[in-house]
Amino acid sequence: MPGGLAALLDDIAVLAKLAAASVDDVGAAAGRASAKAAGVVIDDTAVTPRYVHGFTPNRELPIVRKIAVGSLRNKVLFILPAALLLSQFLPWLLTPILMLGGTYLAFEGAEKVYEVLTGHSKVKEEEALPAGAQGEDQERAMVRGATRTDFILSAEIMVIALNEVADEPLLSRAIILLVVAIGITVLVYGVVGLIVKMDDIGLRLAQTRNGAVATAGRLLVTGMPKVLSVLSTVGIVAMLWVGGHILLVGVDELGWHQPYDLVHTLEEAVHGVPAVGGVLAWLANTLASAVVGLAVGAVVVALMHLRPKKAGAEAHHA
Repeated sequence: MPGGLAALLDDIAVLAKLAAASVDDVGAAAGRASAKAAGVVIDDTAVTPRYVHGFTPNRELPIVRKIAVGSLRNKVLFILPAALLLSQFLPWLLTPILMLGGTYLAFEGAEKVYEVLTGHSKVKEEEALPAGAQGEDQERAMVRGATRTDFILSAEIMVIALNEVADEPLLSRAIILLVVAIGITVLVYGVVGLIVKMDDIGLRLAQTRNGAVATAGRLLVTGMPKVLSVLSTVGIVAMLWVGGHILLVGVDELGWHQPYDLVHTLEEAVHGVPAVGGVLAWLANTLASAVVGLAVGAVVVALMHLRPKKAGAEAHHA
C-alpha cells in the first residue's frame, strides 16, 4: 500500500509538472500573440475615449465598464468561437470577413471626416446639447456604437493572435485566445478608464495637496479636456488607419500584390535614413493605410448618403 501511494504521488507530481509546463507554454504563446496585436490595441485605446467625451463625470466609468463588458462579450462569445471554427474548417474565409470589417471601420472614420467638413450629422439636433444631458437613450446609443467599433478592432486583434498560434492544437489555441481576450480587454479599458478620470484625479490633487503636487493637479484639470479632444481625433484617424491596413493586407493575401508592394517600396525608400529610418518607414505604412481607408470609406459614405437622397427625390416626383 505505501508503495502504491508513493507511485500515485509520483504520477500526480508528473501530471502537475506537465500542467505547469502547459501553463507556461500558454502564457508565453499568449504573450507573443498579444505583442503581435499591440498596434491594434493602441488604436482600440485611442478610439474608445471618443465615445465617453462629453458625458458627465459620474457617468464616465459606468459607460467605460459597459463598453468593456460588450468588448469581452464580443471576443469570448462571438469572435473566439467563430475564429476557431473558421481556422479549423474554412481558414480561407478569415481574410474576406476581416476585410468586410476593415471596410466598416473605414466607413466609420470617413463618415466622421464628412461630418466635420460639411457640418452635417446624423444626430445634429441632439449634438447641440452636452452628451451627458441627452439622457439614457443617447448613452445606450453611444455604448452600442462603441461596441460595434470595438467588434471590428477585437476581430483583428483575435485574428492576429490566432495567426501567431496557428500551429498549436485546437484546445491550446482556444485557451491562448481566451487569455488574450481577457488580458487585452482589461488592459485597454483599464487605460481608457484612467484617461477619462485623470481630470478628476487632478482636481482632487489640486484641492488636497500643496506645492508641486497641487500644480500638477491643476495642469491635469486644465489639460485633460484638450487631451480627450485630441484622442477623439486620433480615434477617427485610427479607424481609417486600421481599416485601410486590413484592406491592404487582405488584398495582398488574396493575390493582388501591387497595392501593398507599393507601400513596401515607400517604406524601403525611407528606411535607410539614419536614426529615424524605422520611424519614417512606420509613418509611410501608416499614412498609406490611412489614405486607403479614407478613399474606401469615402466611396461607402457617398453611396450611403446618395441612396437616401435618390430615394427622397423619387418619392418627391412620385
